[in-house]
Amino acid sequence: MKKLNRAAAAALLVTVLSACTGGGQDRPNSADQLSADPLTAVRSAADITGRTGSVRATTELITESAEKKAVFNGTGGYDYVKRIGRLEVDVPPGAATTGKITEVVLPGTVYLQNSGAKIPEGKWVKLDVRQLPDGNLVSSGATDPASAAGALRGAQSAELVGTEQAGGVELKHYRGTLDLAKAADATGGRGADGLRMAAQTFTVKEVPYEVWLDDRGRLHKVVENFTFAGVAGSTAAKDQVKVVSTLSLAGFGEPVEAAEPAAADIYSMKASPSPK
Repeated sequence: MKKLNRAAAAALLVTVLSACTGGGQDRPNSADQLSADPLTAVRSAADITGRTGSVRATTELITESAEKKAVFNGTGGYDYVKRIGRLEVDVPPGAATTGKITEVVLPGTVYLQNSGAKIPEGKWVKLDVRQLPDGNLVSSGATDPASAAGALRGAQSAELVGTEQAGGVELKHYRGTLDLAKAADATGGRGADGLRMAAQTFTVKEVPYEVWLDDRGRLHKVVENFTFAGVAGSTAAKDQVKVVSTLSLAGFGEPVEAAEPAAADIYSMKASPSPK
């Protein structure tokens, strides 16, 4: 398959957002517990959650600009052992594509199905997340479980808000800010690529977050607030797009069905001719 050029990747990004404008380790550890120090608890959440092996995920992504607002909802799961996840994302009315976007994510790579009008039905587009200005943290309508949790490795502050009950489970609620570039450094490998791209693109560098953790330190819910310029290079308030990304996790250790698409099902977009 020919490598997609940045123009094609950017066009895909615009298509998906048109309505508005690390892997874990492979063995559970029963000794994991929530740290008494808020900052340590938050920074450790991704690794502790990864040691559960797999999770079911529910996502919500709300994008809002000066003129438009859109809500994307998704469901799926992530396998931390195989380092692969799958999400089905509902596309809101008014977007360039309709129905659902199916997303398969691996460290540094994303496959998208039904991502644009020019992609044949049933075919997939394969992208290196470094081709997407936001590193795929928002462009496919969801922040995948590995990236959303991995971002917490870059937490710079953490305040314990209180204790809450959810589904019969007692959760500690924290809030603070995180640094995506530092999260990328702490994550390392291909799993850091998306975080690093987003750190370069997002206009608000101190990303506000809220997170809910159980007594083992596992991540049950995280809300992250991203901001990027809807008009490239603009710092004007009217040109900023605000994104509220919510990830909720459950079913720790339950099997997840996710696999890379077959090579025959991947659509090869032709590279644009180079200017003479």
